[in-house]
Amino acid sequence: MSNSLKVFVGYDSREDIAWQVARYSLRRHASVPLEVHPLKQASLRELGLYTRPVDVSAATEFSITRFLTPYIADTDGWSVFCDCDFLFTGDIGTLFEHLDPANAVYVVKHDYVPSQAVKMDGKVQSTYPRKNWSSFMVFNGAHPAVKALTPRVVNAESPAFLHRLQWVDDAAIGELPLTWNFLEGEYERPAETPKVIHYTNGGPWFENWQDVDYADLWLGEKALYEASAGAAIG
Repeated sequence: MSNSLKVFVGYDSREDIAWQVARYSLRRHASVPLEVHPLKQASLRELGLYTRPVDVSAATEFSITRFLTPYIADTDGWSVFCDCDFLFTGDIGTLFEHLDPANAVYVVKHDYVPSQAVKMDGKVQSTYPRKNWSSFMVFNGAHPAVKALTPRVVNAESPAFLHRLQWVDDAAIGELPLTWNFLEGEYERPAETPKVIHYTNGGPWFENWQDVDYADLWLGEKALYEASAGAAIG
């Protein structure tokens, strides 16, 4: 991978610190050059790329904007989307060692029923097929199904069509190991720390979510980020 890997992180104005720490952890562990960008709905609307009506019931501001990732990345190589409530403890560069270019997209194929009825700051936890598959997606920009995922499609199709990855044949959906999108609180804590911890029910940046698994790792990363940001300002 000679060029920078483009990574887009879902941005929610209520969780700015989560985005900052996710980006910092990505960069800190990466062995490859990265371009890390926030997917801000307001900016995408200003650019005319996102025109759907505002959905007040959406769990996050990036529920649908995530599917604009490959269009914005504008590459025939790989690009990545992840939610903002992610903590990277491993090197994202190693993710691409075994990917098959015949596949359009790679995800962790979760098969679970959420353990919580309410998540984050009081949002209802919805249950649907292929839940959380779209929270971490590795797109193959050269694949026809990915090239066809244009703003017109993203703005017109139903959330179910997009989140269940119905825009691509099942045979072209590659599977990533669970360690690349480990759902904290939904799986038994493994002996080895996952490469990517996903605080899907809420993370330590929320007042009522201080006791989750791996809270210490996120808080430690936050402290490193704040120290680096302070040094940069100083």
